Amino acid sequence: MDVEIYLPDTEATLDLGIFLANAIKKVPNPPSLLLQGDLGSGKTTVVRGFVESLPGSEMAEVSSPSFNIFNLYPTTPPVAHFDLYRLEGMPPDDSLFEQLEDPETITIIEWIQFLDRELWPEEALFFQWSPSKTGRNLKLRAMGETASKIVKAVAQKREQQ
Repeated sequence: MDVEIYLPDTEATLDLGIFLANAIKKVPNPPSLLLQGDLGSGKTTVVRGFVESLPGSEMAEVSSPSFNIFNLYPTTPPVAHFDLYRLEGMPPDDSLFEQLEDPETITIIEWIQFLDRELWPEEALFFQWSPSKTGRNLKLRAMGETASKIVKAVAQKREQQ
């Protein structure tokens, strides 16, 4: 299932992150978030809304982990935030796969297009940003049963607005 979303501004992008965090923190074995988009498309902004709405976020400083490859935020549940931009053409560190296998941790991966498709988790929300003259265009795709329920909730929320 896919849902097309227009995000007119930063506030709407943060709100999407908050909504997703509230939906995901309620499910066992939460899906990963896989983000694809150009520089400045809103990837880190949605992550900031997501992380800052979780318990423990006051100890987390959300930023793009481009230089250290990943940040582990002390939230409940914990969030592992990866940025694969600098890894283009190289395999990721084992820490990525360790986090993906941890059912207690929500894993978020920016620049997912730099990871071979066969290594993507089966249960995930795939975000694909595309250019817009104003705001942001986003396609949110469910990969797996749990992710489908979350995307349906996003679609219902969009219909109510």
